[in-house]
Amino acid sequence: MKTLIRVLAVVTALILALGCLASCGAKTEDGTTAENASENAAEAKLTAKDGVLVMATNASFPPYEFVGDDGEFAGIDVEIAGLIAEKLGLKLEIQDVEFGSIIGGVQSGKFDMGMAGMTVTNERKESVNFTATYATGVQSIIVKEDSEIKSFDDFFNEDGTVKDIKIGVQQDTTGDIYCSDTVENGGVGEDHVTQFKTGNDAVQALVSGKVDAVIIDNEPAKSYVEVNKGLTILDTAYTEEEYAICVAKNNTALLEAIDGALASLKAEGKIDEIIGKYIAK
Repeated sequence: MKTLIRVLAVVTALILALGCLASCGAKTEDGTTAENASENAAEAKLTAKDGVLVMATNASFPPYEFVGDDGEFAGIDVEIAGLIAEKLGLKLEIQDVEFGSIIGGVQSGKFDMGMAGMTVTNERKESVNFTATYATGVQSIIVKEDSEIKSFDDFFNEDGTVKDIKIGVQQDTTGDIYCSDTVENGGVGEDHVTQFKTGNDAVQALVSGKVDAVIIDNEPAKSYVEVNKGLTILDTAYTEEEYAICVAKNNTALLEAIDGALASLKAEGKIDEIIGKYIAK
């Protein structure tokens, strides 16, 4: 019996060794091996409390994150985050917060990562680190169908000054950052921008005539226009951007682990599959 046990042990060890060789040799698009991804995941677990990966988001940004009819979180970011947590051997916990509080919460360690259709900007990179890009977005302009505004240029007078208009934005989003900047830097200035806590609040302000236009990401813009009659999206985009996940600067192990998981998901075609599920080509 002891001899049989020894033989079984040897066979088991050989099978595990062969499996390791197969997996360790597999590389993702960025050159990360499965072995490295596993090591990163193991390190990441040390930073996650009770094996939980806490994701901060703002669930009013369809199709990236929203609350479904069943009361559960859904969307592109939610599904991608779920697969990342799965690859890292962690349980995903989602906290719905104001968009402007996400980076501060990640900085303080309240959240492990922030994922909310968040654009990589130089200003944000001063506070947090970002993973590789997983999606691209477009900032669009929503107006009423009978509006005289037909393009971004219509925000300005012939002499280059900004007209007496108000543009609604979701506070601390890319639309807010870009729009609030000076005319020289492509914005209209803070005096012409009205901030709202959610994109929906900004759109409702447009419906009621409190603002003349709303600048927001294109996919959420489509959702808002679909459920609010009398609104339209201008043909010309305001700007294009890249989405990534933010992580605290002192949490490099988690950053590397998430990047490894993202690379694997991209190589497996999972990212494109999820995006295609919510956004028609």
